[in-house]
Amino acid sequence: MLETIKYLLGSTGPSGYGSKTTAEQVTDNCGDLHSCTAIITGATSGIGAETARVLAKRGARLVLPARNLKVATEMKNRFASEFCDSKITVMHLDLSSMKSVRQFVSEFEALNLPLNLLINNAGKFSYEHGISEDGIEMTFATNYLGHFLLTKLLLKKMITTAKTTGVQGRIVNVTSGIHTWFSGDLIRSLGQITRDKSHYDATRAYAISKLANVLHTKELASRLQMMEANVTVNCVHPGIVRTRLTRDREGFITGCCDNMLRCNSSESKKYKWKILCRLQ
Repeated sequence: MLETIKYLLGSTGPSGYGSKTTAEQVTDNCGDLHSCTAIITGATSGIGAETARVLAKRGARLVLPARNLKVATEMKNRFASEFCDSKITVMHLDLSSMKSVRQFVSEFEALNLPLNLLINNAGKFSYEHGISEDGIEMTFATNYLGHFLLTKLLLKKMITTAKTTGVQGRIVNVTSGIHTWFSGDLIRSLGQITRDKSHYDATRAYAISKLANVLHTKELASRLQMMEANVTVNCVHPGIVRTRLTRDREGFITGCCDNMLRCNSSESKKYKWKILCRLQ
């Protein structure tokens, strides 16, 4: 309880950052990132949008995958007007579709760009039961499976970039403390909510997907270490943040809840990306 109160008041933690620290403050010492290329999923709103904005400000080349190319292009134009030398590429990606993920990676590789930073940020909290085109429960397909395949297909590019440039590659999986709400047989539970919507619970499905993110991160970190690759992977809980995660049911109630979660933070005062500020 005491730790929660300290967090809400903005007290700094061991990293030197707190809930009132902005992304711009975290990246103050990053220096020039013009030599870095970053892919950020879910960059059209919330955490992803602010992360993309600040990395664009620091000079990084951005690749923004999105289902809605119109919204992503508007975001790109907004960044371009704010940072005249920004280099931003918008590409289509539907994380719930394994075919779309493979197509995105193929198109990205055709650009012949390096890849220093992969931020798996996109997330979905679906109140209604849904099945992806691949036959997987929609929350799990979007939050975990799509990012798993995306990371797997881009890993060779990241390892090669790190070896060529000498700059350590970074993979960041945005998860949630809610992963601790699930206990039991993950595979069995996933099978149940995929096959039978009567077993579906939105919070449980979200917790399962976020637990999978954490387990993936731990296993990948171990494998990268064994490979002696100059690439690290970390998962982060972003704290209490107002985003459009519950966009499926936006309205008065969710709006009130979102306002309660703002914790005195403005749209540019939410982010504590200490993992990203050591790119050089």
